[in-house]
Amino acid sequence: MILEKLSLINYKNIPSATLELSPKINCLIGQNGVGKTNVLDAIFFLSFCHSAGNPIDSQVIRHGQDFLMIEGNYSDDLNIYCGMKRGTKKHFKRNKKEYKRLSEHIGLIPLVMVSPSDTLLIEGGSEERRRLMDLVISQYDRSYIDSINRYNKALQQRNTMLKLEEEPDPEVISLWEEQMAIEGERIYERRAAFVKELVPIFQHYYEQISDNKEQVAIEYVSHCQRGPLLEVIQRDRQKDRIMGFSLHGVHRDDLVFSLGGHPLKREGSQGQHKTFVISLKLAQFDFLRRTNNHTTPLLLLDDIFDKLDAGRVEQIVRLVAGDEFGQIFITDTNREHLDSILSRSSHDYKIFHVNNGEIDV
Repeated sequence: MILEKLSLINYKNIPSATLELSPKINCLIGQNGVGKTNVLDAIFFLSFCHSAGNPIDSQVIRHGQDFLMIEGNYSDDLNIYCGMKRGTKKHFKRNKKEYKRLSEHIGLIPLVMVSPSDTLLIEGGSEERRRLMDLVISQYDRSYIDSINRYNKALQQRNTMLKLEEEPDPEVISLWEEQMAIEGERIYERRAAFVKELVPIFQHYYEQISDNKEQVAIEYVSHCQRGPLLEVIQRDRQKDRIMGFSLHGVHRDDLVFSLGGHPLKREGSQGQHKTFVISLKLAQFDFLRRTNNHTTPLLLLDDIFDKLDAGRVEQIVRLVAGDEFGQIFITDTNREHLDSILSRSSHDYKIFHVNNGEIDV
């Protein structure tokens, strides 16, 4: 998939911009806080129907303005448009036809983004790591999103009943528990298959970037591994009543990251943590490239070289300059990193200079 042209009006700090893009490498150079990341975020928005960093759509409209517009022209005559006014819902269109359900769009334009906020995968709670799994799986398995939505609805209904002062109707709460179990086991099967296939790819990338200096691992942990999920959920219903929410289910799934056999969160340098995250995201890219109808995803690299030693930067440069990656968007304050990538690549490239929301070639 290639994004050929990007048009923006009032997206975050960008008043107006139209970018004719390279099919291979697009570099955005500028100081911190000038709007480089906002360009990548708009590209992310066109793939996932929301911002990468802000779940509240109205907050991505430029301050003092009443509307925004994002439009992307892709290869194969694909046009994606998003328009929104304050106080109204966004309108998402594919070739001028509006989607009835935004979930129908997910997966059409596969994308992987690497950004500084990815440190939350290591430092944050389990919801960050579940989101990672969900974001990848939903791009190649449409039924997965439906399972997530049905599971979350049943979970919400069960939690509401758990909070009631009077004892919940056992038949009704059992129905919601059965729904949780059915959808939860489907979700577990897809997550387990994904992690099993992802881990060796991830370890391969980590070994390349670190020059085989460290051993890393990822383990998937789920309550589904304790037996039939319905039994696991119902076993502690009274304890859940005391707490007022559901303690068991796939909404508590997690990924355990380790470095040298020890928990990653407590081990390693900032550079090792960043290497871990970048390797994980490159593995996602490789996975999607092979599973999503063999459509090469867009790769967004936001300020990825910070906190990495020269050797690791060298390995990443060598990787992303290779033919196996498709269209790439890179932001950096340091022109030297970008020049190193460009000098290694025989492909077409464009450099954009960003300053306070203004973008020039």
